[in-house]
Amino acid sequence: MFSLINCYFKEIADLCGITKRLTMHVARHTCATVVMLANNVSLENVAKILGHSNTKMTQHYAKVLDSSILRDMGSVEARFEK
Repeated sequence: MFSLINCYFKEIADLCGITKRLTMHVARHTCATVVMLANNVSLENVAKILGHSNTKMTQHYAKVLDSSILRDMGSVEARFEK
């Protein structure tokens, strides 16, 4: 099944002029990082959504974004300003 999905990814990449090899693996990384973590979904919930039994494997997929750090530090700063 994944090989069929990867074929679709290749076709989409060709149509869009994307030179990076798109695969299901790349899609999981992108979804975990750009879609979920960037929108405040907890690491635990991302792990569950990706079908991982613990967050260790999820940490491999989900890279911390600078924007997430800035957002979280802004929340901390706001709490101290009160």
